[in-house]
Amino acid sequence: MISVPILDNHVHLEPFRGRNVEAVRDFERSGGTHLIISHLPYEETPVRNYMDFRTAFDLTISSKDRVNKETGVRAYATVGPYPAELLDLEKVHGLEKAKEIMMKGMEIAAEYVKEGKAIAIGEVGRPHFPVSRDAWAASNEILVFAMKLAKETGCAIVLHTESATPDSMRELAGMAGEAGMDRDRVVKHYSPPLVLPKENFGLMPSVLAGRDATKEALSKGTRFLMETDFLDDPRRPGAVLAIQTVPKRTNAFMQQGIMTEEQAIQIHQENPRRVYGDAFS
Repeated sequence: MISVPILDNHVHLEPFRGRNVEAVRDFERSGGTHLIISHLPYEETPVRNYMDFRTAFDLTISSKDRVNKETGVRAYATVGPYPAELLDLEKVHGLEKAKEIMMKGMEIAAEYVKEGKAIAIGEVGRPHFPVSRDAWAASNEILVFAMKLAKETGCAIVLHTESATPDSMRELAGMAGEAGMDRDRVVKHYSPPLVLPKENFGLMPSVLAGRDATKEALSKGTRFLMETDFLDDPRRPGAVLAIQTVPKRTNAFMQQGIMTEEQAIQIHQENPRRVYGDAFS
């Protein structure tokens, strides 16, 4: 196994039902050195008002802290209101109040970044399934607000949206421009290998690390990150990809001559520094 830093840019750890730190030990044994734990809503801590975001975010931060304490992996966290939470809040409060709660949740996420608890705001954005026109418009408004907060905070933002295409990347890049954000610091999570500038319009693709997708990404360059979107859900073992995938894929590709050591360092070390700045080490 060749020794280079290996980052999984997007995993989830379950504080209640998942394997949590035990899953990260599998990642470490496979050669993984760094990972970013992205916040997702937890069934056990539903969000009914904006203060509930603190309770939920603290669980994600706690998982990050446990990994750093109990393993040799360097873990970071991103926090933010998950896009679909707008719809749950709308059922209770109506759309306008729900939008207000989501925006206050974004402010709390930015606060966690300023305090050094999180490395970025995310995953935030808009639902990946059809919603009403009003909910879609509200989601876009919340997203631009979040991008402006990220700009003010000096941090990256991690996007959850519908399936990425060059057209959607162009639209999201335009929103980043409206917010004044450096597009290098806008990460499109769960991205196909949209590595060329004409495909991503300056956003940073975090490519789901399947064999074919990673190989295609490499054929276009090295300006991308790798992720599994691991869910740590005992009801869906191995979903989306197993947590060992990124280190196994990277080491296998290096041994096969598909990826050079220099390319691996660019993807797993230099690109994250470009995105997350001094918060990533």
